[in-house]
Amino acid sequence: MASQEIDALAQSLSRLPGLGPRSARRVVLHLMKKRESALQPLLAALGAVNENLKTCSICANIDTISPCHICNDSKRDARSLCVVEEVSDLWALDRSRLFAGKYHVLGGKLSALDGVRPEDLHIDKLINRVRSGEVDEVVLAMNATLEGQATSHYIAERLEESPVRLTQLAHGLPIGGELDYLDEGTLAQALRARRPV
Repeated sequence: MASQEIDALAQSLSRLPGLGPRSARRVVLHLMKKRESALQPLLAALGAVNENLKTCSICANIDTISPCHICNDSKRDARSLCVVEEVSDLWALDRSRLFAGKYHVLGGKLSALDGVRPEDLHIDKLINRVRSGEVDEVVLAMNATLEGQATSHYIAERLEESPVRLTQLAHGLPIGGELDYLDEGTLAQALRARRPV
């Protein structure tokens, strides 16, 4: 019922995470109705990002400058380095404002099934950053999956000879979680990581 261009826009939007065909059509309709206040600013923002998008030469974050804003921030503690799988993990942690150090994005996780090997990730770059002597602590902030844990273990082995302190995010019971609704893996990790009261 719509023109080819409008249909193509809806199809493009439906490929984005969290948007299916119906939601994409709603977004397109909203953008068309609010052309001046929604569509034009969106086009300008997309164009600016598209022209200036860069991968940080230090940490592999995505930004409009390289080194990125986080690596350029002199207020951050350069001695503490948080290692994450993806840029989305970095953004989630940084949004919390609980970590004042710098980051390193691996660009994925080790996975034999998917054919992802250590040389496919930014692990060597991480090792070089740590061996430069500027880092005191490495926080392994991998997802609590088998692949994430395998990646953490591999990095820990590679950094075994380095004088840095290795830590990892705590795993276990979420605040407000009820035992009856938790999976066995989460319960097992919570029991293994129990601490004195």
